[in-house]
Parts: sequence; structure tokens; C-alpha cells
Amino acid sequence: MVLSLTYRRPAHVSQDSISSEKSGGQESQTSSSSCPYGIPDALSFDRIIGGGTCPPVTTREFMDFLVYIEHDAENLQFYLWYRDYVKRWSELPEREQKLAPEWTIEQAQQARNEILSEKVAAKKADNHEAAKVFKGTDFEMKANKTAGAPNPFSTPPRTPSHEAGRESIAPSTVGWSEGGSTLGSNMTHHEKKTANAFEEVGAYQPFTVQPYREEVSRIISIYIADGGVRRLNLSAQERTALLKALSITTHPSAFRDVVATAEASLRQQAHPNFIRWTICNGNPPRQTFARGLGIGGIVAGIVVGLLITLSGVNRGWRALAFLAFFIGIATLFAAWKGMCVVLHGMHHRHLRPWELFASDDSTSSSDYESGKGSFDSLGSANSYEDEPWVAKYDKRNVIRKIFDREVWIQEPALRSIQDTIFIQALITAFITGGILTGMHFAICSLTLSLR
Repeated sequence: MVLSLTYRRPAHVSQDSISSEKSGGQESQTSSSSCPYGIPDALSFDRIIGGGTCPPVTTREFMDFLVYIEHDAENLQFYLWYRDYVKRWSELPEREQKLAPEWTIEQAQQARNEILSEKVAAKKADNHEAAKVFKGTDFEMKANKTAGAPNPFSTPPRTPSHEAGRESIAPSTVGWSEGGSTLGSNMTHHEKKTANAFEEVGAYQPFTVQPYREEVSRIISIYIADGGVRRLNLSAQERTALLKALSITTHPSAFRDVVATAEASLRQQAHPNFIRWTICNGNPPRQTFARGLGIGGIVAGIVVGLLITLSGVNRGWRALAFLAFFIGIATLFAAWKGMCVVLHGMHHRHLRPWELFASDDSTSSSDYESGKGSFDSLGSANSYEDEPWVAKYDKRNVIRKIFDREVWIQEPALRSIQDTIFIQALITAFITGGILTGMHFAICSLTLSLR
């Protein structure tokens, strides 16, 4: 049976599966299957986030994949911050929790209705102004027809990338203080950005006495506000509704809809892509090298078959052609899946470039293991172009990259998936190799008989 990790979007995502923050539970979306993408339960999203897996399928590797490969780590960083935020909120004294009331589902729905009403009113006002401008001209009818057309350029912006000259917020210290503040000495930049965000949506300035207000303000400046260094890919309606909620309360329920959006993206897209990427045990140069060997094996099978047929030696020697076909097809099939059969034989994988040079330098290794940067929820932009390993890896020649250092794969479930792919490669090679061998010698024999 062929292993399938093809992404399939569920018909709907249930909101009823969100647990109450008051009880300290985490918001989580459930489905009929705990892992519905052809991925074993042992490698499910919940097990990875909960620390129930071994390298190279841990939260650390998941974050690395999103930072260095997908370039979309904001959702996971926000999601991990929120889980910790819910936990810390549940530990607050009741008198402090009462300062920030829960943002109920009814309030959220009312806020969404108000946003839609304001949007419709603004659209009608724009149409009215446009009609006044073109009144009495040849463009009046055309303006009336196109006034209600949707704007093709009104799609929400993508999460901004790290650009030269962009202001960023210096990474905060690791962990949170007792007051919930992780702010540095310079508070002007993020406070201004947060105030502008509230002003843009017409929200009131929030109460500063509420628990974790400074931290929430920092989150808004990083993940929600325009120009945030880790801005989430939210619709205008989601962003406005969240800011209106946060202007009233810092209760975790204010983030309900946004967290659901981020979690859905992680579960339905980022997680399946991460598992598919982790199955590859070799780096890109090694995979290209393996494909070359596979094609070379197939060509060698054709050449050997021709020589044996033309030489007129015993037919038993034709098994050499089948052997070349078998090795070539198996190698090519595994390489097509991103695997090197040699590395798989030892259950090894190549070290990733950021891991490779981190293990060379004790200081870099310490930073890597602690996750200082990508795991700092209130840190700077997810840019890695200036990290030392980038230039070092680019200077490596291709041969050295092909034979980079290896490490043992610790996760049993991942090794099991790779074993399945290896068996599929052998079966495919045996059947296809036999067919090619028979066809090849039949054609050669027919050609010689016609001569």
C-alpha cells in the first residue's frame, strides 16, 4: 500500500471543540480522526507539540522547518505563546482574573456583526460619492455598474518578510516575569504601533490595570499591527474583531478566533508538509546524486543486455541486466521519495545545515539547543540570512555536501515509514526490472533474427 501524505482540506473545522480557558485547558480543534492525512498517530500534531516524539520529529525540528524551509513560523510561535499564556492565566489569583472578563461567543458574534455593518455602510458611502462625481457625464452608468464590484486588490497582506531597513523589536529575555511583562527598556516603538492599531479600528484605549496588559500590547505590535515583524496572515475582519476584543479584556478568550485560524493552518498544512519533509533522509545534493545513480543503473542494464545479446553467451548471464535494472529502479524510486537507500540501510539522516555548523561551534550549539530566537515568542523577525551557517554552507563544495555528516534517526514511527517506502521501492524495482529485462531481450532477439 502506497503511503499517502497528500493534503486534503476538511469540509469544516468545528468550533465546538474549543475548550474553556477558565479551566486551564488548551484550545484545540478535533476531528473524526486524530491524524487524518495518512500520517500515523505517533507523529500527530498533538504528540509533536506535547513533546511525545523523538528527533528529528520534535517541536524543535518543526520550528526549524517553518523558519528555514517554509518561511512561515509565525503561526507556531503565536500558538505556543498562546498555550503558555492560557496556562499562566489559569494560575492567576481570582481577584486578578476578574479585572479582565471573559470575551464570550455572543460578544464576538456581535462584534463581527458590527464590523460587517460598518463595512456595508462605508461601501454605500463610497458608491454614493462615486455616483456624485460622475453624475451627468458619460461615465455615470459605467460608474453605477462598477461601484458595487469587489476590489480585486483587497486581499489581506501576507506575513511581512524581513526587509532591509525594517524596524524590529529586540528579543526579550527568556521567560516571563511575575507581572507577565517581558518588555525591554525601550517601550516607545511597540506602544506607538499598538496605539495606532487600536485607533485604526476605532477601538477604545484598553485598561492598563488588567493582567498581562503590557505583554498583550507587545503581542499586538508583533503579530497583529501593520508592520509587525511576525504579522499573522489574518483577514481584515479577524484583525478588527481581535483588536476590539483586546481593547476590552486581556482574557485568553479574546484570541479565540485568531488562535483557531492559526491552529487550523498548522494542522492542515504545516504539519503534513513537515512530516513529508522529515521523511527525506538526505540533503538535496545527496538526493540528486541518488537520482543520478538510479538512472545510471538503468542505463547500465540496457548496455549489459545489449552486450550479452550481441555476444551470444549463455542466456543465464542475462540476470546481470536484471540486477542492474533492479538496483537502478529501486534507487531511483527511493530518491523520488526523497530517500537515499544507503542512508536508510543504517537508519541515518544527514544533519541539516543549521544543525551541522551549530555542532561545530559550542556557542552556536548552545543557542540552537535553547531555541533562543525562534522560540522567543516576543522576539524579532524570523530572518536567518545573517546567521553564520548560511555563508559557511554556501562555501562547501558539492562533493562534501553529498557526503555530509550523518546522525541516527531516533523516532521509531519515522523509521517505520521509511521502511515502508524502501519495501515499496524493492517491489516496484522487482516487477518493473523483470518486465524491462524481458522486453529488452525480446526486442534484441527479434532484431538479430531479422538480420
